[in-house]
Amino acid sequence: MSKIITETARLIIREFNLDDAQAVYDFNADERVNLYTGDAGAVKSLADAERIIRDIWLDEYFQFGYARWAVVLKENNKVIGFCGFKNDHRIDETDIGYRFAPEYWGKGYATEANQACIDYAKAHMDLDYIVGDVVEINHASINVLKKLGMTFNKKFQDLGFSIQRYDMYLKSRS
Repeated sequence: MSKIITETARLIIREFNLDDAQAVYDFNADERVNLYTGDAGAVKSLADAERIIRDIWLDEYFQFGYARWAVVLKENNKVIGFCGFKNDHRIDETDIGYRFAPEYWGKGYATEANQACIDYAKAHMDLDYIVGDVVEINHASINVLKKLGMTFNKKFQDLGFSIQRYDMYLKSRS
């Protein structure tokens, strides 16, 4: 049984476990899902999905107390993607992000899931500041970050992409 982080009207947000390998493979299978992520092709097999769960997410839950979380549809208990935070050592910041299978795009799940993560972080995590990095031409993801209340911080180049960084303080700054 995976630890449930939070819930919304339509979603359960919980930690991943190795039983989710098929779902992780499935939501990464369509090349459009990873088009703007910098890790296209990272999940080419069930073994790749298991490795990501075991060596990244489960390790980060232990190390930091958080990592990307599974997004589960309440109506059918299906894992449709991930949401939430990662401690990104490359940029020395905590990043908020998401990924969903294309059949779940445009239904408000990204905003709903990540707003629940932000609300959870404000109430239960020692996290003051988050960033959201998005490829400049990924207008749908930029809209999600804006809906979450994040504000534009800067523009930079990374992994051959033009990136826009949005940010947000979770705790009031006095």
